[in-house]
Amino acid sequence: MRISFSMNARRAPIAFVLLLPRFLSALCLAPSGEAATPPDAAPVILIQNTTVMTVSHGTIEHGSILIKDGKIAEVGQSIKAPTGAQVIEASGQFVIPGIIDCHSHIAAEAINEGSVSVSSMVNMEEVLDPEDIDIYRDLAGGVTSANILHGSANSIGGQTLVIKLRWGQPAAKLPFEGAVPGIKFALGENPKRSNFSIPGQPRRYPATRMGVAETIRGAFSEARDYKKTWDDYHKRVAAGEKNLIPPRRDLKLEPLVEVLEGKRYVHSHCYREDEILMLLLVAKEFGFTVRTLQHVLEGYKVADELAAAGVGASTFSDWWAYKVEAYDAIPYNAALMTRRGVLNSDDAEEATHLNQEAAKSMKYGGLTHDEALKLVTLNPAIQLGIDNRVGTIDVGKDADLAIYNHDPLSAYAVVQKTLIDGRVYFDRDKDLASRAEIEKEKKTLTDKLKKEEKKPEEKKPEEKKPEQSPKPPALSAAPTAQARAVQGGAL
Repeated sequence: MRISFSMNARRAPIAFVLLLPRFLSALCLAPSGEAATPPDAAPVILIQNTTVMTVSHGTIEHGSILIKDGKIAEVGQSIKAPTGAQVIEASGQFVIPGIIDCHSHIAAEAINEGSVSVSSMVNMEEVLDPEDIDIYRDLAGGVTSANILHGSANSIGGQTLVIKLRWGQPAAKLPFEGAVPGIKFALGENPKRSNFSIPGQPRRYPATRMGVAETIRGAFSEARDYKKTWDDYHKRVAAGEKNLIPPRRDLKLEPLVEVLEGKRYVHSHCYREDEILMLLLVAKEFGFTVRTLQHVLEGYKVADELAAAGVGASTFSDWWAYKVEAYDAIPYNAALMTRRGVLNSDDAEEATHLNQEAAKSMKYGGLTHDEALKLVTLNPAIQLGIDNRVGTIDVGKDADLAIYNHDPLSAYAVVQKTLIDGRVYFDRDKDLASRAEIEKEKKTLTDKLKKEEKKPEEKKPEEKKPEQSPKPPALSAAPTAQARAVQGGAL
């Protein structure tokens, strides 16, 4: 396993020869013409003769799912295909709600604005990269939605964004419509820059855990005053006062006011029990709720406090000891946190097998099959405020589904198809069938690159040398008086 916090640097334009290897790599993994069903695809789909794991109301053997206009229209047995419907024969296969990654850094051109400790003014929506190959890879792992988070270099980081992995669509089509916006907080080693410094420059404040607490408290003190200023202004306007000058907007404080008003969720990176309790105290002081604690590897130590505060937990299954504050992690964490844990990836590769990460909780903690499946479907949907749309297979919900060839919690399970809004965005059969064509295109481009490298350098035409001006006559061995004066610089 590996973990990454901000590995995506903003890419600069580069020459064709340098870009080609990366392009070839993408070609090998994502068929450009087969990734997404075209817009004119049949609006009615029937998935039939399959095992439907609804998550909300049990498992239906030999079941079917009827999809109309991107929504689940019927779920059950013996559903007949309407005239003109596209039929997906899934005999011997398993269908689950699309996996939801509650903590992801894919599909973004930048992750951290680490220059200041409070960067609530920046927004992940403004740096979406719809061509990030990790979108396609995650689709191949059954992931349909992801919470794209700012990094953890800041006590209060940037605004987050929930997206649907609509591969092949422009950036404007990725955001999950109607999802509650969020903001990223961070506690511990990362925001106090324990492992980061620039030689010759002073360390950025804060440099301690108590400094992190003060930074968050100070920011919300400013936000509370800012909110009062605007509330007073609106009150005076409503009372009929004329010619009022509105307060000056503060883009850093506006998202924090939304947190105070319950309009924006707080998702906080954390590890240790002491810092978790610290954040809960600050939240109580200012009257806001922490929606999720991310990573929260010592959450099992304060599970009662988390349950009392109504805080969700998004944790790893068994990552441990990759840095000092992760040494007290245990694989029983998710189960011990009042069966409210939800696994996250924090890693593009890890997200491709979140189903297997969920399965580990059955061994470590004794969760049931349904409880384990909820860790990557319904629970993250609840935490992101999108459970009215996704997370279970129920009539009226979005047709975001993953079809496996084995039980999805099995180590042998491989995704066959992934649907979002009733459209097939990943099809394993088409992916395999297109690889020969992709290899052919790759070879053509590689051969072209080799020819370019073998071309001899063209000889440049010789440049004409400028005509030399006539040389002055040589001085005689016995120069005149005037010549002697010139040589001495007197004139």
